[in-house]
Amino acid sequence: MSEVTDDASSPVPAEEPGRQVVPLLAPRDGVPDVVTTAEGVAKAAAALSEGTGPLAVDAERASGFRYSARAYLVQLRREGAGTVLLDPIPTAADLAPLAEVINPLEWILHSADQDLPGLAEIGLAPATLFDTELAGRLAGFERVGLAAIVERTLGFELRKGHGAADWSKRPLPDTWLNYAALDVEVLVELRNAMAAELGEQGKSDWAAQEFEHIRLAGPPRPKPDRWRRTSHITSLKTQRQLAAVRSLWQAREDLARKRDVSPSRVLPDSAIIDAATKDPRSIEALRALPVFGGPRQRRHSRIWLQALEDARALPDSELPPKTPPFTGPPPASRWARHDPDAAERLTAARAALAALGAEVSVPVENLVTPELVRRLCWDWSVPEDGAEAAIDRVLDAGGARPWQRMLTVPRLATALRAAAEQKGAGDD
Repeated sequence: MSEVTDDASSPVPAEEPGRQVVPLLAPRDGVPDVVTTAEGVAKAAAALSEGTGPLAVDAERASGFRYSARAYLVQLRREGAGTVLLDPIPTAADLAPLAEVINPLEWILHSADQDLPGLAEIGLAPATLFDTELAGRLAGFERVGLAAIVERTLGFELRKGHGAADWSKRPLPDTWLNYAALDVEVLVELRNAMAAELGEQGKSDWAAQEFEHIRLAGPPRPKPDRWRRTSHITSLKTQRQLAAVRSLWQAREDLARKRDVSPSRVLPDSAIIDAATKDPRSIEALRALPVFGGPRQRRHSRIWLQALEDARALPDSELPPKTPPFTGPPPASRWARHDPDAAERLTAARAALAALGAEVSVPVENLVTPELVRRLCWDWSVPEDGAEAAIDRVLDAGGARPWQRMLTVPRLATALRAAAEQKGAGDD
């Protein structure tokens, strides 16, 4: 790997004795100009086609500023081709030549599930994937942020600072572009180091299965009743107030989507709760409330008042329940009261998985999703064809990968049998 240093910087001691960490302050080839035209896309595609090996990829969004999860800057780097910074907004209709070159490649991303949906929206998707964040989890690293893994494996310090910025801003400041280019500067080297680490631990196949799962997963499904996540909603007393929150939340969502603005910037949660509590009946009363009287909100007064009127007009039969209906097991904190046997099974399963995670140095949530474990323990009944076969069916239906089932099914079977035996001994 080429040495990346800054003449004005000096190495700082690493956590390991005798090891040095070098601040990574600027890309080795400088910060390239941002590609904003069809001609620029064609040139970038040609350059990347001459490169070798996998492709380092990153994307910057504008979470907290925009409603959409679209990419506002795409960073690409390949050995022998250098770094490309692409503005996908003006070039969205011109990306076919780029897709033709890069889509057949292996992509390297950090936390790929965050960026792949937005990249897919513009026609960019990898043939194979290597996720350095997920690799760190499987390797048992305690800290799996990009900066932490780069420092641990390569000895470079990546200084963060603009990840939460509004990347929809134009023009993008030079310091932001420098930061963006650095995010792909050493991803290829990092991928190779993590692949070696996983190979030494015998986890290469585990990682390959996980990477393919992420690659094919697609965007996450919207969660039901998202309006119930409104801050301080538990302070409300009545179903009618909940209906007002739901109506205001949906009106805000519609407006945010139309304007491509983050919902919190359209109307804060605190204002929704305040209006649901005080239930203003006129524009004057609405504007007397904090926030609603401000200049940005006054032009939407009729929208907010209509939302409140709609909630007020609902018959009692259409009011939302005070607690959301369960689509699966109830919260685990209630199991001991509702089903003590299920609570015992869950305790035993969690203990077994914690021990397994410690043995293989993999976080429990990466061995099997907590929700899948809860469903298994809540619905469990002794099967005719043996516990392991039944558990394997449940995990397979829930999307667990073969490596996960190979490790967890025997431990879960033993734990559930032990819980049943303990119950039997207690009944005696």
